Amino acid sequence: MNEVKKGKSLRVLAVDTGGTFTDVLLLDGGRLRSLKVPSTPGDPADAVLGGIEELLKDGDGDYVLLHGSTVATNALLERKGARVKLVTNAGFEDIIEIGRQNRPQLYALVGHRPPPLVSRTDRHGIRGRIGPEGEVLEPLDTDELETLAEQLAGAESVAVVLLHSYANPDHEEAVASALEGLPVPLSVSVRLLPEYREYERTSTTVVNAYIAPVMSGYLGRLDQESGAERVTIMGSSGGSLPVERAMREPIHTVLSGPAGGVVGALAWGRRAGHEHIITFDMGGTSTDVSLCPGGPLHTRELDIGGQPIAVPVIDIHTVGAGGGSLARVDPGGALRVGPRSAGADPGPICYAKGGEGVTVTDAHVWLGRLPVDAFLGGGGTLDRAAIEPHLRSLAEELGATLESAAEGILAVAASAMERALRVISVERGHDPADFTLVAFGGAGGLHVADLTERLGASRAIVPPLPGLLSAYGMLAADLTREASRSILLSTASSGTEERIREVFTELERTVVDAMSEEGVRREDITVVRQVDARYEGQSFELRVPEKEWQATFHDLHDERYGYRRLDTPVEAVTIRAIASAPGQKLELERLPRATAPPETSATRLFSGGEWVEISRVWREDLAPGHDLEGPLLVLEYSSTTWIPHGWRLTLDDWGNLHLAQK
Repeated sequence: MNEVKKGKSLRVLAVDTGGTFTDVLLLDGGRLRSLKVPSTPGDPADAVLGGIEELLKDGDGDYVLLHGSTVATNALLERKGARVKLVTNAGFEDIIEIGRQNRPQLYALVGHRPPPLVSRTDRHGIRGRIGPEGEVLEPLDTDELETLAEQLAGAESVAVVLLHSYANPDHEEAVASALEGLPVPLSVSVRLLPEYREYERTSTTVVNAYIAPVMSGYLGRLDQESGAERVTIMGSSGGSLPVERAMREPIHTVLSGPAGGVVGALAWGRRAGHEHIITFDMGGTSTDVSLCPGGPLHTRELDIGGQPIAVPVIDIHTVGAGGGSLARVDPGGALRVGPRSAGADPGPICYAKGGEGVTVTDAHVWLGRLPVDAFLGGGGTLDRAAIEPHLRSLAEELGATLESAAEGILAVAASAMERALRVISVERGHDPADFTLVAFGGAGGLHVADLTERLGASRAIVPPLPGLLSAYGMLAADLTREASRSILLSTASSGTEERIREVFTELERTVVDAMSEEGVRREDITVVRQVDARYEGQSFELRVPEKEWQATFHDLHDERYGYRRLDTPVEAVTIRAIASAPGQKLELERLPRATAPPETSATRLFSGGEWVEISRVWREDLAPGHDLEGPLLVLEYSSTTWIPHGWRLTLDDWGNLHLAQK
């Protein structure tokens, strides 16, 4: 176990809620302790509070809780949010339904979109209008404002979105003031996203309102019942935020857990000497991948369940291929895996909880890659015999043997994950050979060698505690806050640079004051300034640093699209100030060098078309200096790593497993 030097004695506990397991990681007295408990889909807080109680039962004193959750995402995907009523300009009630011209099914004669989150009868148009320059074209009707709260009776949450509020927030703030007495969450677009593009701003605000009651209840319960001195929530952009803000603005938590994984993977990658990495997080229900060329990439073009969300998030690509993904034979006789998952209840068949569908995990167990006596570090067992009748039924549909069917399941899942990895690398002009694959999640280590080879890369890393790396990322994450404002100013206009500087000064003051109010020392806050820029006439922007932003934009445009237009004015669309402060300090000590070969044992595994006897080793018995060759299984509490024939394994001074082809 790695030692952690830390100046304060306060315990820090990180919890990541997933579809199958809830991961709990405790930093206590300079040591990391871990626990995985089954998730409780009916009420995710039950698993979180149970895991906290289990890990803290042997210690005393205050602690800080850092939390990443899928509650917001699941509420949106499953359409289990609140009844939202939308207040907007009269005549513009249907923006949320009209959307954009892009077609969700390109070749369908009649495309299908999911219904909007707000029904037509729950959209209320009011008189009043702000113009694109911030001018008042029509004043608000004071009599209408006085009765507005009564018209919104029955709402569980309210969203307020008025035209061009990014240029002048007065009308939206007046509406918000008129609705302050309502006993429901209030989402105001200018407070969440003061940027142009009405559809994206409307959708983002409505989504925030839709999930606010669910998240407010969930996080409120954790805040009250956890007993933590402070509760901090992992944000989708890779930084953490106070629980009070997460309850008001849950839109910032929709990629909470996966963002923690990217931050944790990058921390371990840098420790191992690799800053250019591809993160590969294979959990129970899905696989999340992200490209990090020296740092996380961010995007504002997120779509979850058909709902655009324009807040900043780490650029993560997700596919429905996880350990719990269910295999089936489609009507055409082809083997399919996912996106449906067995989840935590009942889970894979081998968990002996009543599961009937064969999952990726069951295939690994049947082929011997997950030894039945090594589950959760030997603390649990897996039921291999229970898999046979269900796998046999699947194999008969395919006309294959049991082992061939199991291998087919793994191959189909690997193909889906390979496509995802190519989407974020090859399709964006990056050669995977220039990157190191960092694998984590409960199942990441079982597929990492195969996927590294498929991508044409040559090296991979499996960090310590891979099954809890998202929780570790929450420990390592900075505190962050972003402020933005659309200005739409062209370099052809006079005073553009001066106006940009003025807006940056205002935004920087806003984010620093906000973080200071949240308890962060001003001297610890660093602010990064960025400009979303485009050539006049273009529809979308590229983000560049403020310093020499015009020249940098020309260079980036040339790199991305293959040309530059020096004779065309550049437009500064949106100005951003991103503040950050250091999070938890985790300074790891180097592990002692190996003095003897590790202790290994034998196990049987199906590989190369036959059952063979190979070695297996517990990760805790490995040390820097060990150099092992595949085929080999590395066992540990939170994951298992498969080293196939032709691969070798070494350990660095920090405990990372390094996989490379011989």
